[in-house]
Amino acid sequence: MKYQVNGNTEGVRDAMLARLDSLYSYELEDGEFLPRELMKMLAECSCALNREIAVYLTRDGEIVNVAIGTDCDVELTDFRLRRNENRLSMVRCVHTHPDGDGHLSDVDLSALKIFRYDAMTAVGVKNGEPTFVQTAFLGENGTLLIPETARWYQLPEKEWLDQIELSDSLVGREEAQKVRHEREKAVLMGIESRESLEELRRLAETAGAEVAGMFLQKRDKPDSALFIGRGRAEELARDCQALEADVCIFDEELTGIQTRNLEEILRLKVIDRTALILDIFAQRASSAEGKLQVELAQLQYRSARLIGQGLVLSRLAGGIGTRGPGESKLEMNRRRIRERVTELRRRLDELEKQRAVRRKSRERNDVPVVALVGYTNAGKSSLLNALTGADVYAEDQLFATLDAVSRRMETPEKTPYLLTDTVGFIRKLPHTLISAFRSTLEEAALADVLVIVSDGASQDMLTQHDTVEQVLEELGATEQKRIEVINKCDLADPDPAFPGAVMISAKTGNGLEELKAAIASALQETYEPVTFIIPFSRYGILSELHSLGRVIREEHTESGTELTVMMAREDTERMVRKHGPDILKREEE
Repeated sequence: MKYQVNGNTEGVRDAMLARLDSLYSYELEDGEFLPRELMKMLAECSCALNREIAVYLTRDGEIVNVAIGTDCDVELTDFRLRRNENRLSMVRCVHTHPDGDGHLSDVDLSALKIFRYDAMTAVGVKNGEPTFVQTAFLGENGTLLIPETARWYQLPEKEWLDQIELSDSLVGREEAQKVRHEREKAVLMGIESRESLEELRRLAETAGAEVAGMFLQKRDKPDSALFIGRGRAEELARDCQALEADVCIFDEELTGIQTRNLEEILRLKVIDRTALILDIFAQRASSAEGKLQVELAQLQYRSARLIGQGLVLSRLAGGIGTRGPGESKLEMNRRRIRERVTELRRRLDELEKQRAVRRKSRERNDVPVVALVGYTNAGKSSLLNALTGADVYAEDQLFATLDAVSRRMETPEKTPYLLTDTVGFIRKLPHTLISAFRSTLEEAALADVLVIVSDGASQDMLTQHDTVEQVLEELGATEQKRIEVINKCDLADPDPAFPGAVMISAKTGNGLEELKAAIASALQETYEPVTFIIPFSRYGILSELHSLGRVIREEHTESGTELTVMMAREDTERMVRKHGPDILKREEE
């Protein structure tokens, strides 16, 4: 026989299940809040099992759910859909405490707020008998009304029933006037380290969330079904409930199955680190290209997480049980995403062609590029503003700016160059973002000099620097001349880990002249003035030289044209190999 008792029924005898199942036919009389007979039956069953038991009673006196828990908790049920969510649920929850303590716990009280029960009642039970009872009600502005505990045979039932009616009117009036809180309350969960979790906290705050709690479970590898163990997931559900969280954010990338399973257990929205970073990028993107790149990354992320109901409903599975319309809605969603991804890639390709034209123009004019790269919030945008007088948005936030911004500068020797600010890097940078932002990130890969900016005020500076190196290697930016810069030296003592690094403060201006000199020196090593003598009979070489560098001086003589060009050393060597050393002006000349 199938019983309607829910929850932890494993190991419970049929006789006990039948007895609890009979509660569904129990009806309360008018004016009864919790009959003594019902309390005695719950006490006997709860003590016999040494588990909590919960029953849910409607205002009409009907029992609509019976559930068995463990010795310390019982899973609570959401009945808000029975009525407008802005009012009480019209159901009160009564549950036992097998240790004899009739006081409500913090989890009980938070459940009362979240599920908007008419009342939350705890019945202490011991040796098969009820002891003390405590009940709580919702009041105005989210307050709780918690009367003192009462002996189980002396309950003020009329007062408690009247309080339900009063609470319902108070909550309804409050919700009618209430403006939704702008910031979501978030609980963070990680398995790596406290440092990584702290960075996740900053990401969550950047996205606009209010972090209510942070939890860490050290694991060698994540669980395939729930990312964390089932026991820890159930404990996390209680933590989220007690903290009244709106969302739980995980510090790793979750699969679609893990996300769905966790949402079923936690009973709230679950997102991972990748989704959080994508959300921040969506908020920060301002240029047309940036918005397209973010949308592409989001669609690529979501398309891999469209979950149906398994292989049975897939049209592609074939075989018995798969004939018919199949899971058409899921397939339609996938098709729409594919079509949109194709359109976004086409538009980004057009923008990339425009970028390539601008890049060729720079190369033709031989304007070298110096790229500011580094971990997010290291102060790259502030440094660009300090060096060039630009007005780029700069705040103490992760990923404050996304779009590559370039400003023209000159060295003391009047050699022009472009100083470019790039998007910041971060640990576990989502691959979808690297793919979508590749054209923007290539500004670093194609730069002549890389200025690697590190946050001198961060305790994780070395780890962050390693992350920057990994991303640069992935982009193929490993051959350029590099300048190590430690920023925010006004906030902390310089770290000796980078000997020879330029110590600066973009905020106070300290060290900026030394940085400018280092950039000029690096460009001088890469580019140098070279004087050529091109005879009239070989004038075709002039067009090549004009395309390879910036002409500093051009003079026509009786034997030909003398041309001084600022050009890269490798181009000089290639021209000599191609046309011979005679085209170079000798020093004695």
